[in-house]
Amino acid sequence: MKKRRSEKGYFVTEAVLREGYPGLHVESSFRIRPGSYVLVSFPEKRKEVLRTVSYSLSLPLKPGTLPRVLRLANQKEIKQYRENLEFEKKAESFCRQFAEELGLEMKLTRVERLFDRSKVIFYYTAEGRIDFRELVKQLVRALRTRIEMRQIGVRNEAGLHGGLGCCGREICCAAFLKEFAPVSIKMAKEQSLPLDPNKISGLCGRLLCCLLYEYHIYEELSRSLPKIGKKLQTPVGPCRVVRYNIFRRTIVLENQEGREVEIPVEELKEILSAGGEN
Repeated sequence: MKKRRSEKGYFVTEAVLREGYPGLHVESSFRIRPGSYVLVSFPEKRKEVLRTVSYSLSLPLKPGTLPRVLRLANQKEIKQYRENLEFEKKAESFCRQFAEELGLEMKLTRVERLFDRSKVIFYYTAEGRIDFRELVKQLVRALRTRIEMRQIGVRNEAGLHGGLGCCGREICCAAFLKEFAPVSIKMAKEQSLPLDPNKISGLCGRLLCCLLYEYHIYEELSRSLPKIGKKLQTPVGPCRVVRYNIFRRTIVLENQEGREVEIPVEELKEILSAGGEN
């Protein structure tokens, strides 16, 4: 039986990455399969054991910004990884109990124990600032370790939990998107998308991050085109601009009888240059 060639080079592997990284940078000659336990070095100069959950793929990311796989984890490291997972469940239970007793208005999102067991990080969301000094004291007494409370936004929360978007693929913030740029309703309008919040919002309840991906293309082309609703004088009579088709580079016009006609953008520009704009 022919042995499959080992993967090497710059690859990104989808993995259970609680820190919000989009994947792993693999540059070794050993093969990483789904379900493998690997020892990973992070840009912050710390190491973790992680379990891969999917296949290798190439993404337009700089390898230096991703965690780097050092090698497959040994049995001792895998055991410690599993023990840390059990500890995280216990820590989560304590935190929820103490927060409820103290009346803190916060939503605990995830608990992470560093692989070297130097501290435990509690990720949470809240409307405003939370005074968690007493909570930290109780957690230190219960867990006997360093505690860090880290407030995150709802988009970061969605990335930590993961899930499928309306496109049927894994949500971007869990797959590869690490930095969030501002997204506005104007971007949806510019792309002629429905303004129904249920259709243009992500799992986090905010506007879809992908509204930004193609927005600059629509914006650039629309600058040279008449606005939606603009009336034009064409060879077939007065028409109104109904919509654009950016990918086909066409524009749809509606005449006085309500009949629609689709023409190339270049043809429309010729009409405008001939004085067809009212």
